[in-house]
Amino acid sequence: MKGKLAKEYFLKGYNCAQAVCLAFKEEVGLDETTLLKVASSFGGGLGRLREVCGAVSGMAIILGLKYGYTGETDHEGKAAHYKRIQEVVGEFKAKNGSYICKELINQKPSGFEPEKRTEEYYKKRACGDLVSDAAEILEEYIKNN
Repeated sequence: MKGKLAKEYFLKGYNCAQAVCLAFKEEVGLDETTLLKVASSFGGGLGRLREVCGAVSGMAIILGLKYGYTGETDHEGKAAHYKRIQEVVGEFKAKNGSYICKELINQKPSGFEPEKRTEEYYKKRACGDLVSDAAEILEEYIKNN
């Protein structure tokens, strides 16, 4: 269910991180505008640098909002959270072969200008399926934890 929702958000024009985050807005209790702003920097593998996939960053944002630690000396909380992140990212990588944007879409960084969202754009990108995968993995994680 969340996978389909995240893909719908991506196809409306939101970046990968935003699409995943919006699919979980009720679970984290943030208003849509705040959530969109929090996730806005992570599209294109962090500002189109093609590094960590925005869908994966979206998973991390939601997990941080839902389960993250807050104490500066909370070593156990920090370790538990990093374990959680590595678990879901590992699942994503196992399913897709990588969690690095440029490897997933076979595209190197090419400036800061986002591409126009056209029918051709959506045909050449696996991003819709990647946000769906990320949201499904995250939904399952939350259901079980």
